Amino acid sequence: MAKRPPHVLILVENLPVPFDRRVWQEARTLREAGYAVSVICPKGKGQTAPREVIDGIAIWRHPLFQAQSARGYLLEYPMALILQLWLSLRVRIAAGPIDTIQACSPPDLLFLVALPWRLFGTRFVFDHHDLSPELFVSKFGREGLFHRILSFFERATFRLATVSIATNETFRDIAVGRGGMDPDKVFIVKSYPEAGRFERVDPDPALKIPERSLVGYIGIMGAQDGVDALVDAMAEIRGPTGRSDIACLIIGDGPELPALRARAARLGLDDAVTFTGYLSGPPLMAALSALDVGVIPDPPNAFNNKLSMNKVFEYMMMGLPFAQFDLTQARSEAGGAGLVVEEHSPAALARAIVDLVDDPDRRAAMGRTGMEIAARDFRWEGEAARYLAAHEAARA
Repeated sequence: MAKRPPHVLILVENLPVPFDRRVWQEARTLREAGYAVSVICPKGKGQTAPREVIDGIAIWRHPLFQAQSARGYLLEYPMALILQLWLSLRVRIAAGPIDTIQACSPPDLLFLVALPWRLFGTRFVFDHHDLSPELFVSKFGREGLFHRILSFFERATFRLATVSIATNETFRDIAVGRGGMDPDKVFIVKSYPEAGRFERVDPDPALKIPERSLVGYIGIMGAQDGVDALVDAMAEIRGPTGRSDIACLIIGDGPELPALRARAARLGLDDAVTFTGYLSGPPLMAALSALDVGVIPDPPNAFNNKLSMNKVFEYMMMGLPFAQFDLTQARSEAGGAGLVVEEHSPAALARAIVDLVDDPDRRAAMGRTGMEIAARDFRWEGEAARYLAAHEAARA
C-alpha cells in the first residue's frame, strides 16, 4: 500500500483564504512539498463557498461575526471556536487522520480546537501573526481583565505548541521569553510576497491624471491601523496648504471603512479621497502602479512597533517610496525606502507627503532603494524552506 501523505489542517479565524496571502503561501508550500492540506477559515472578501478545493487544497469556511467592542469578542470567539471544532470533525471524516494542526493568530484561542486532537497524537504548530494582548490595548486603550485573559491564552497556546513560527525576530523573542518556548522549536518565517506578485504595470488611466499626484494606502482598515490619520492629513493638505494637485487612493476593506468614508465626506474631501474597497489581481496592480507615494499611517504603539507589515514589503517590491510614522520594526525593514515621520500627527504626516510629492528625485532614489532591498532579501523561497523545516521539526 502506498504511504499516505501527512495531513496538515490550518486554522484561521480573522480572514478568509486565499485572501490571507501569508496563509495561502504556506498552504501552497505544504501542498507542493507533498502534504495533504486542509484549511478552516471564515467567509468574506467574496470568498463565501462553504467548501471548495483550490490548487488541491481543501478550504472549509464558516460565517464570521466581527467584534466591534471588547464585549463583542465574547460572542465572536466562542462562535468561531464551535464552528471550527465542528468543521475539524468534518475534515477528519472527509480527508482522514489529521497529523498536524497549524493555528494562525489572532486570536490565541485556536489551541482549544487543537486540544482534543492532541489526545490522538496530532501535533500543534502555532503560527504567531499578531500580538493579541498588545492588539487589545491598541484597540481599546486599556488593559484590565480582558488583557490578563488574553495574556493567559497566549501563554497557554505556546505551552501546547510543538513548534512555534514567528514573523520576525521580535516575535521569536516573545515566544521564548513570554511563551517559554525552546529556542530550537521557534522558526522565523517572514511574510514576504512571492517574487513577481507585486510589480508595476500600466497604471489605471482613470487614476493617473496629468498634473495631479496620487498618494495611497493598501491594507485592512481596523481601529488599530490609523487610516483616519491619513484622511485627516489629506484635510491638512487640501485646507491649510491649499494643494488641490494631490489626491489620495485608499485600497482595502475593514470594519472602519464606513466611518472613514463618512469622515472624508464630513471634511469635504469627496473629490480628494477615493475608497476603492477590496481589490485583487490586475485591478490592484493597476491601482498601486498609479501611486506616486505610499503611506503607512499606523500609529506608534506597543503593538505596531513589533509588527512586520505587509505594506512595507509590497511598496518596496513595487519601488514605491512611502511615508510612515516611527514604527520600530517597519523602520528597520524599510531602510532608506521609507520617510519616517517622527511626530505622530496628521499635520506632520501631511508635511511628509507634500515633501515627497515635491521632490521627484528623492522619490526615485527611495524607490530604487526599496527595490534593491526587496530583490536581495524578500525571497519567499528561503522563507518557504524555513516554514517546511518547522513542520518537519513538529513531526520529528
